[in-house]
Amino acid sequence: MHIYFFIFISKIIENALATLRLIIVASGKKKLGAILNGLIALIWVFVTSIVIVDINKDPIKIIVFCIGSIVGSYLGSYFEEKIGMGTNMLICVVKEMYEDTVKEKLNNYQITTLCEKDKNYSILFIVMKRKETKKISTIIKNIDKDAILISEKIKTISNIV
Repeated sequence: MHIYFFIFISKIIENALATLRLIIVASGKKKLGAILNGLIALIWVFVTSIVIVDINKDPIKIIVFCIGSIVGSYLGSYFEEKIGMGTNMLICVVKEMYEDTVKEKLNNYQITTLCEKDKNYSILFIVMKRKETKKISTIIKNIDKDAILISEKIKTISNIV
C-alpha cells in the first residue's frame, strides 16, 4: 500500500512541476526552467522504475501512476494561476462616458486610450501584474457593467531600437 502512495504523490509532484516549468519557460525564465526539468527527470526515473518492476503482477501501479499524473497536472495549473506570474494587458471597451472614471480608479496603472470617434466608446489598454487581472476586471465591471474585457498575457520589451 505504501508503494501506491509513493507513486501517487511522486507523480503529483512531477506533473505539477512540469506544468509550472512550461509556464516559467514561456515567461522567459530559462535557467529556472532547466533546473526544474532536471528535478522532474529525476522524479520520473525513480517513479517509472518502481512502476515497471513486476508490472504484470501488479497492474494497479499503472492506474495509480496515471491518476497521479492527472491530479498533478491539475494542481500545477491551479498553483500557477494562484502564483499569477507575468504581466497581462487588459483590453477594455467601455462607454465613452465611463472612460475618465475608469482612469481615476486605476490611476496607478499604465493605461493607453484609443478613442473611437462617433462610436461613443473608448478602448483602454491597461498593463498590470497578471494576478491583479481579476481585481481590475471587477473594478471596471462595477463602473460599466457592459464593458467588454479581453485579457492578454504580454512580455514587456525594453530598449527597442
